[in-house]
Amino acid sequence: MNYVLFDEARRDNLLPLTFMRPVADIRFGILTIREKWEYYLNAKTSTLTETYLSRKFPLIKEKENIIINGAICPNRELIREIGQLNPGEVLVKGETVVAMHVGESDFEKPTGQSKEIEISTGYLDINNTWDIYSRNAQAIKEDFELVVTGRKSAPVPEHCIAINPGNIFIEEGAQILASTLNATDGPIYIGKDAVVMEGSNIRGPFALCNNATVKMGAKIYGGTTIGPHSKVGGEINNSVIFGYSNKAHDGFMGHSVIAEWCNLGADTNTSNLKNTYDNVKIWNYPDEAFIDTGLQFCGLIMGDHSKCGINTMFNTATVVGVSSNIFGSGYQRNFVSSFKWGGVAGFSTFLPKKAIEVAKGMYARRNLEFTDIDAQIIEDVYNLTHNYRRM
Repeated sequence: MNYVLFDEARRDNLLPLTFMRPVADIRFGILTIREKWEYYLNAKTSTLTETYLSRKFPLIKEKENIIINGAICPNRELIREIGQLNPGEVLVKGETVVAMHVGESDFEKPTGQSKEIEISTGYLDINNTWDIYSRNAQAIKEDFELVVTGRKSAPVPEHCIAINPGNIFIEEGAQILASTLNATDGPIYIGKDAVVMEGSNIRGPFALCNNATVKMGAKIYGGTTIGPHSKVGGEINNSVIFGYSNKAHDGFMGHSVIAEWCNLGADTNTSNLKNTYDNVKIWNYPDEAFIDTGLQFCGLIMGDHSKCGINTMFNTATVVGVSSNIFGSGYQRNFVSSFKWGGVAGFSTFLPKKAIEVAKGMYARRNLEFTDIDAQIIEDVYNLTHNYRRM
């Protein structure tokens, strides 16, 4: 069977995080949503997404295909129900299309017009940007069971303090130096070749992915994921970093989501709670307005390739788009669109030619190839976000 993960309408609610990737490639828990499906299915997946992204995330069609909603996380019961689909049948939950069994000739974005079967099991999913951090603790717990079951952890070093060590899993090559790991409230996962420097205090649920680093004296609270090849320091609470991004110095970041290739300057701080304790409102791309999250806590949502200077202060529930560079004193505005350069004193446009040049330099530091396709996607996002830069 050929498996395809598709984007649907909620993709736009997940902007700016989905400007550079399909929904399925969002990191949520230890793994991306795609990695979860490929674990369960024991198969590779392709993607049905926006045309400009399909060059990097191509669609593969076969005679028989199961197409699956890329915003939904798998579980064993859901896998069983999907496996029972016959050609032409669609698995739904209310108005949400969960999965469809289609042939090559009638392959198209799902509409729910085939024979519908109401799903009988629950699942974890993401509908909005704030779901990524607010549901991340549960996602870590589910991924932990998936990734570590039947495997043996490397030992916790003797010079560390481990609380509830049976809920801690350390991959081969990881280094943990004179730190405290408290897995009382949820599991702690330390990925392959990751490093926890001395004096760090970590509470679960927590995931430190492959080749990521926690710097000396960091304080990290539960519900936090640090994606691969990222470096973090200071104080972090209930936040998700997708990968290849750094918050390497002191400063507080809470209830935030940071995409790839971002950098937060030293002593950057994010407000995550209003002084009035009201629910926070956040910028929503489809509505082109600030909408109520229904939550009291929300920090920073930052798109790929964006950065900020030292001592940057972000307001509660701030959204920053793709390839923006923010600096200067004072609280920044709570929506900064893509390809902006500046801060409180004003912004200019950060042209894609320069953004591509910077991205190439960052890739080179990681010994990764920045391709012509990557450059074209940056150009495409620049064009897609033109109207927002007028706001």
